[in-house]
Amino acid sequence: MQDTFLGDSKSVEHHSDNARPESPKALFWALSMLALQGFGGVFPIARRVIVEERKWLTDKQFLEEWAVAQVLPGPNIVNLSVMLGNRWFGGLGAFLAVLGIFFFPSVVLILVAIFFEHIKDLPLVAGALKGMGAVSAGLIAGSSIKLATGLKTHPISLWGALVFSFFAFLGLVIFHFKLISLLLTLAPLSIYLTYRRIRELPSNHPNNSENQP
Repeated sequence: MQDTFLGDSKSVEHHSDNARPESPKALFWALSMLALQGFGGVFPIARRVIVEERKWLTDKQFLEEWAVAQVLPGPNIVNLSVMLGNRWFGGLGAFLAVLGIFFFPSVVLILVAIFFEHIKDLPLVAGALKGMGAVSAGLIAGSSIKLATGLKTHPISLWGALVFSFFAFLGLVIFHFKLISLLLTLAPLSIYLTYRRIRELPSNHPNNSENQP
């Protein structure tokens, strides 16, 4: 099975052969459980389930596919689910992956919305919601730091990747630029530099192998 994204070939082969859902049904239930745990944001849970528990992807692969999911229109976790489902089981896998992300959480959301109408004005509930927001921010920050370790082997180096991250943070948080403008500015430059760096690697120069005795 071919991997559609850049990554270490040995790692991709290992995960493709030995770490994948047993069936579309297994994928559906795994993503359903993942979605039900995603209070305040599913990103930290997605990384823990997909990389650490299920071992479907390495940290590096997850980072690459999550980056693609962020660029595409729509919710990131839905885009990621479509890519993973299609990778292993084609169109049926993509459909069941999205169904797993939405079905049970939608049922829970409807029930919570009905119940929340009766308790939303209680001070205890307001305090709990603020506390959940702080925890969610911490989970996202922790997962981001873990994913940053996958940048150590990036062609433009860890520091080069951090420079792009810094400018993206600066543009979004400090200057309040629109996300699409940052993507159209930083993404092409990052892709170009990565491409140039890969082309410069010794393994990509055929003359090197010909000149070796």
